Amino acid sequence: MSRVPLGILDLVPVSSGSTVPEALRNSIDLARRAEEFGYARYWFAEHHLNPGVAGSSPAVVLALTAAATSTIRIGAGAVQLGHRTPLSVVEEFGLIDALYPGRLDLGLGRSGGRPPTSSTPSTVSISSTEDTGGHAPNGLRIPPKFSPAHLLEAPLFKLRQQLLQQPGAKTPDYAAQIDDILALLAGTYRNAEGVEAHVVPGEHADVQVWILGSSGGESANVAGANGLRFGGNYHVAPSGVLEAVQAYRAAFKPSAELARPYLSVSADVVVAEDEATARELATGYPLWVRSIRSAEGAIPFPRPEEARRHQWTQEDRRLVADRVETQFAGSARQVADRLEQLQEATGADELLITTITHDHRDRVRSYELLAREWATR
Repeated sequence: MSRVPLGILDLVPVSSGSTVPEALRNSIDLARRAEEFGYARYWFAEHHLNPGVAGSSPAVVLALTAAATSTIRIGAGAVQLGHRTPLSVVEEFGLIDALYPGRLDLGLGRSGGRPPTSSTPSTVSISSTEDTGGHAPNGLRIPPKFSPAHLLEAPLFKLRQQLLQQPGAKTPDYAAQIDDILALLAGTYRNAEGVEAHVVPGEHADVQVWILGSSGGESANVAGANGLRFGGNYHVAPSGVLEAVQAYRAAFKPSAELARPYLSVSADVVVAEDEATARELATGYPLWVRSIRSAEGAIPFPRPEEARRHQWTQEDRRLVADRVETQFAGSARQVADRLEQLQEATGADELLITTITHDHRDRVRSYELLAREWATR
């Protein structure tokens, strides 16, 4: 199993009582340590208007991290195309690749200012109490579906759309955006009038293009149809991961870069010397997820004692249940066992690990223990 590489997805979390500069320094330090531990990739997510998450610009943080590391692949998981143009994306990554060639992963996502595509109710929509989800054939937990309908109608979401988009801007078709990015990278771009565009730096940049998705919808189909690498999202949308990977494989067409589908799947984990310690370190996770799922924006990650003071309602618990029950918290052996189960259920070629704890040292230790155990598999 150790032949399945592990990567890291970092949100640049801000801990309660900490600051953004400390969060950035911690993430750069973790990237250095991850390189020492043998992780294959280090990716940064993109989030906006979240006080507890500092990763608002993957390209900026990647440039800082590239200068602090030497061999580990670094990338975006993912650049959100809802408020960006293909040209801006290729130029940004082209600039980084110019100084650090051959190490960049360009992960692309659909959201980020993109308006909802259908009419949805404003209430929280979670599967009914009769729908308890299920399990993959090998026992991997597949929880009930969670609908983000209430998030799309929330004032903060609408404000984020307003601030990310230029006034009157219309987001292009996602598949067309991907086509344009691929053409700009390849140096084959021409507009409808036949005018060529050559991006310097950016054209012929040595980057791996990935598509990230949470369901069997457009992202999975675009990734497959273009013969690109795909990242399935178990840590954020566990109910849709099997659907997503199946749709990707069904749509896959060989490309010049890939002869067969290539898949990474994410998981949220906390590792410590024993299960009790790991679960204590993960105490703040449900409250942190609640802040996101309630459309308030991610709060600074709380200390365990802060999290325990929250008065939980039944609605609160339903809001976070799928995320909490699919977080892998335990000893290195316990977590590695569950990661093997996830890999077996999805057929993933790689696994992408995200870990958040209040104390930076605990987060580093979690990744160290997991890497050590994984190397023995």
